[in-house]
Amino acid sequence: MSVIKNMVAGNDPSGSDPSPSRLGRGLAALIGDVDTEKQAIDRARGQRRVPIEFLRANPRNPRKSFAEEDLADLAASVRDKGIMQPILVRPAGEDEERFEIIAGERRWRAAQKANLHEVPVIVHKVSDSEALEIAIIENVQRADLNPLEEASGYQRLIDEFDYSQNQLAEVIGKSRSHVANTLRLLKLPDTVKTYVSEGQLSAGHARTLVTHEDPDRLARAIIDAGMNVREAEALSREPDSAPKQKRTDTAQAKDADTRALEKQLTDALGLAVDIRHKANGSGEVRIRYKTLEQLEGITERLVR
Repeated sequence: MSVIKNMVAGNDPSGSDPSPSRLGRGLAALIGDVDTEKQAIDRARGQRRVPIEFLRANPRNPRKSFAEEDLADLAASVRDKGIMQPILVRPAGEDEERFEIIAGERRWRAAQKANLHEVPVIVHKVSDSEALEIAIIENVQRADLNPLEEASGYQRLIDEFDYSQNQLAEVIGKSRSHVANTLRLLKLPDTVKTYVSEGQLSAGHARTLVTHEDPDRLARAIIDAGMNVREAEALSREPDSAPKQKRTDTAQAKDADTRALEKQLTDALGLAVDIRHKANGSGEVRIRYKTLEQLEGITERLVR
């Protein structure tokens, strides 16, 4: 089977005896999610620095979205502190001086923005199928994928490598129910998937829509009313699931001015902004972030 499944089973693909720290975490020892002192030393010895132009992106990387705001924040960090985690690569064809990225494309893109000339890499010789498995699982473990990219990654592992949901859960370090619930998101109509990809709906919101007879209408009602997941679940259980049945201040349909302001702020920040204006003139502004880098970027702007 693949290098990933061998590692989960406790078999080192190089033929050496696996260390206990490689067991149980699957991909962790390979991508550096957690390092013992010995692993950190071994990884440092295996590193090399190569010109940034000698690397190329993985065309099958499950992550398709690279927000400019996120890259700008990471580039600032890279410019200040360098790349702390080496990029995992494999030889690109017969040219041993050129490499294809297996994991770390976001760091590579940020390094370009930071005008670095060289980047640290670890070269790992794997097949096309193993590279795809690593790319998918690395992104999932680091929570770098939006819910639909994660679901698509799971489905590709199932379709192309015959993973079962139990095997996926074991390798990725998630529960089987998480895997099953994430895969259900692929059943949603394209319009609702767009809401999820853009951050207007969370995975929790989206799961309430999977079995609904009119997910498009319910999704729009949830977004317009600014409902949390519990409110969305309650609405989905109502006979009509009509937005007029939800009698809270936040359930009032947003007017054109509010939506225009939300869009203006979203465009400026590069992050989804939700304005909840109540009839009494009070309200709140919510900014959704997916990574700690995004949160740090918001914090820096507010402090300034």
